[in-house]
This record gives sequence, structure tokens and C-alpha cells, in this order.
Amino acid sequence: MAGGGFRGRAVAVVDSGWFQNTVIAAIVLNGISLGLETYEDVFGPYTAYFGIADRVFVTLFVTELLVKVYARGWAFFRDPWNWFDLFVVGVAVVPATDGFSVLRLLRILRLLRLISVIPQMREIVSALFRSVPGLSTVIGLLFVIMYTSAVLGEKLFEDISPHYFGDLGTTLYTLFMLLTTENWPDISDSVIEEAPYAWVFFVVFIVVSAFIVLNLILGVIVTSMEQEVNAERWEEDQELELAQHESVMAQLGALTEEVARLSAQMRAMGVAGEFAEEGGGMGKQNSPSPE
Repeated sequence: MAGGGFRGRAVAVVDSGWFQNTVIAAIVLNGISLGLETYEDVFGPYTAYFGIADRVFVTLFVTELLVKVYARGWAFFRDPWNWFDLFVVGVAVVPATDGFSVLRLLRILRLLRLISVIPQMREIVSALFRSVPGLSTVIGLLFVIMYTSAVLGEKLFEDISPHYFGDLGTTLYTLFMLLTTENWPDISDSVIEEAPYAWVFFVVFIVVSAFIVLNLILGVIVTSMEQEVNAERWEEDQELELAQHESVMAQLGALTEEVARLSAQMRAMGVAGEFAEEGGGMGKQNSPSPE
């Protein structure tokens, strides 16, 4: 019983708002301290204090995970986000030796724990992962368009602008810059001066890749997020309907019991009336007749 009581208290603490807000505040403060460490010229004399603060944050995060493990039990390990938290915090407790010094640079990943702590961020990332099948198809289409355009562009403009279209790899990188529409006039101008017809290639590629295919990618992501939100709302509606159904059924059950009780009372009253009538009739028969 004592263990169950302590676990119940741990569950209440983990599910409380102040606990979540404390974890979020610790993650944000830890991110700020890690950012301030980069200003070595300004905060160099306070390196020791940053080390103490880092150990304090690590202790808080380890304590948080231990409380969650105790409260959730084995259910804690069934959530992928909890594995992410374990990895991020586990990196922080690796000894800072020469062999593991690179892992210490991953301390900044603690800031990514905001995604697992804040439900809204977690929903967005979950929607992105659910959109991977649709995204893979659209990204595959984009790759086919870029590869075909790269081979065509390399054949057409290799001699005119070898800086941008010298080989297949260089051309793919050039097309990626065109895809971002960043400084694309510089690329096109280097070719159009000697090949005036080249504007057709650049216009068609930018319209198809940057305006059509990228919008398809955005459409897939938005649709996935909308489905995620609708699915959550559907679950909430189902829970509400189930609660209402149980309430109505409970009221119907109580009403049925009340009707049954009243019916029993009516039957009892009817039987009593019949006995009363029979008793009155027999009394009249046994009474002496007047002379």
C-alpha cells in the first residue's frame, strides 16, 4: 500500500502543471547558459560557474527522468519521446574524457527536449513523421526532375558556363540554388549572354520545381498536420460521447429500477384491494339475516 501511495503521488507530481513548467524553465535556462558560454571573451572568467550550472541542470534532468520512470513504470519505455529524453540526458552524464569529448558538444541537444515536453511541438513533429510516406513520393518526384534537368543542363551549358554546369555534381548544386531562387539571375545571366534560348530552361525548371513541387510538399505536410489535429479532436469527441452515453445509460437504469419499484407497489396495492373485497363479501354472507 505504501508503494502504491508513493507511486500515486509521483504520478500526480509528473502530471501537474508546475512540474511541466519547471522542466520547461530548466531547459530554457540551460540553453541560455550554453549560449552564453560561446562568448568566451566576455564570460571567460565565469567558466567555473557555467560548469557548476551545467551539473545542476544535469542533476535536475536526471531526477526528472527518475521520477517519471518511477511514476510510469514500464509504460515509460513504450513512449519514443522518453527514449529521446534518455539519450539526450545520457549524453550529458558521459565522462568528459578525451575519447568522449565530442559527445560533450551534444549538450545543446537538451534544448530539443522542449519538443518532447511541450505537447503542441510534439504534435507538429509527430505529424511530420506521419507525412514521411507522402513526402517521400513528392521528394522522389523532385529528385527525378532535378536529375533530368541536371543532365540536360550539363549537356547544353557545359562549354558556356563551366563554373555552374561543368559536371553533373556541379550542375545539381547549381539547380539546388535555382530551387531556392537565391541569386538565380546571376546563374541565368552567365548563360543567356551566349545562349539566348536558355531562359526557357531556367523558367521551366524554376516554375516546376520551386512553385509546383515545393508547394506539393507543403500541401502534404499541411494535410498531415490537419489529420493529426482532427484525429485528436475525434478522440476527444469519442471520449465525450462515451461519457454522455454512460451517463444516459445510468439514468435509464435508475429510471427502470424506479418503474419496477412502482410496478411492484401497484401490484401489491391491487392484491391488497382484492383481499379486502373478498373479506367484505364473506362478512356479508356470515352476518345474520334480519327477521
